[in-house]
Amino acid sequence: MVVNLAPAQDRNGTELTYTDNVSAHGACVVSNRPWQPGEIAEITPLLDQLAMRGKVVHCRKWGEDRYAIGLSFPQGGVVWSTYLRYAGQPQRARPFEGGVGRLDGSG
Repeated sequence: MVVNLAPAQDRNGTELTYTDNVSAHGACVVSNRPWQPGEIAEITPLLDQLAMRGKVVHCRKWGEDRYAIGLSFPQGGVVWSTYLRYAGQPQRARPFEGGVGRLDGSG
């Protein structure tokens, strides 16, 4: 899922990126910068334009210039239409399945 990702306190740092996976209460998002656990990020899917704030729970280097950040949405479950469309179907619980590549190297 293509998203805008920004630090919650500074929208000047917004980057256009994508999710590797989304679950009911979190997401793994690819970023071009390292994030610290505890930072708050705002993530907005391009199709929904419905922003959610998530707390960074982990950040790991992925490739030479990318990072995989794990976000937790403690304020509530994911309400994005793209996620909800597939959430009830276990075989498609991971809405982003291709295009740019996956963090596990399978795409």
